[in-house]
Amino acid sequence: MKKIILASQSPRRKQLLEWAEIPFDIIIKETPEDYPTGLSVEETAMHIAKQKALAVQQTKVDDAIILAADTIVVLDANIIGKPKDRQDAINILTSLSGKKHTVITGVCIMAAGKEILFADATDVYFHHLSLEQIIFYVDKYQPYDKAGAYAIQEWIGVVGIEKVKGDFYNVMGLPVSRVVKELETVLSS
Repeated sequence: MKKIILASQSPRRKQLLEWAEIPFDIIIKETPEDYPTGLSVEETAMHIAKQKALAVQQTKVDDAIILAADTIVVLDANIIGKPKDRQDAINILTSLSGKKHTVITGVCIMAAGKEILFADATDVYFHHLSLEQIIFYVDKYQPYDKAGAYAIQEWIGVVGIEKVKGDFYNVMGLPVSRVVKELETVLSS
C-alpha cells in the first residue's frame, strides 16, 4: 500500500483518519492561509488545501499520497477565520448565534502526478446563545485555533447547535467518508 501523508497539524483530522483506520504519517509545512481575491468560498478552501499539499510535496515524499485540507466558516457570504483573541472569539460566536452558517472543507489529494481537489459544504444552525454561554465556552475551551471560533464536538456543539445539514465530520475538519472513497480510487489505480 502506498504511504499516505496527512499534511495537517489538526488533531481533529488526525483523529478522523484514525477512526477510519487509515494508516498515515504526518508531515507539516507552515503555509500561509491567504488566497487570491475573486475566488468563491469553495475555491478558497480548495486553494488553501492545495497550497498545504504542494508545500509537503516539495519535501520529496517519493510516491506517497498527500492529503491536505482546509476548513472555513461562511456567514452571509463572508469568510470567518480563526479568532485573533478572546474578544474576537466572543464576537464571532455572537455573530453565529441564532443563525445558519456554512462550513466548507477544501480537500486536496496528490498522488503520482494526479490531483483530486474538491470541497464539501455543511450547513450548521445555531440556537440563540446567551453572552454568558459564549463567554463560558470561550474561557473554558479557548477555541483560538478553530475557524468560526468553535468545535462541533465540544460543549458548544452539544448545547448550541440546533441542527446540521450535511456531513457532521466535515464540520470537525474532514469529510472523511468522501476522503476514504477518493483514496480508494487513487489506491486502486
